Amino acid sequence: MSIVGKVYPFELNSEKECAALALRFSHSLQSENIKQHTLQIWFVADLGSGKTTFIRYLLQSLGFPGKVKSPTYQLCESYNIQIQGKEVSVHHFDLYRMNHDLEWEEAGFKEIMTEPGIVLIEWPEKANNTLPQPDLIFKMQYQSEHVRSGTIEAYSELGKKILHSFN
Repeated sequence: MSIVGKVYPFELNSEKECAALALRFSHSLQSENIKQHTLQIWFVADLGSGKTTFIRYLLQSLGFPGKVKSPTYQLCESYNIQIQGKEVSVHHFDLYRMNHDLEWEEAGFKEIMTEPGIVLIEWPEKANNTLPQPDLIFKMQYQSEHVRSGTIEAYSELGKKILHSFN
């Protein structure tokens, strides 16, 4: 797996900045016709780095009006949102508590990983290379109580287009 195109670095000094980054990123997602694609976005980071917080703000920025729950115990939470007047499925996976690399597939999530929509995956490394290839990877690092840094990297042409429209 190799990076295609540009890498976007970021630093977040507050939750407000995290929300602003998620809002900007949601505009990039809405600029592409993702209804026809399966967009795989991985979040690679240690505990407390802001993965779930960013995803919560992203879903809210995409127009989801309800409470965004962490899928830590059920592996996946699914949401339906409107993008460009079309309903899009968003599936938020948290694989942290998986006991073996194919548990996500045994739980019946294989079809979700390949149907059109957005798939957000925290802790993809727990699946030990059994997941479909990502389009984008957010790598996040905890710097201090209020500071997070990281990069957004494109791993497909779709990811490259989204990252290009993000800048």
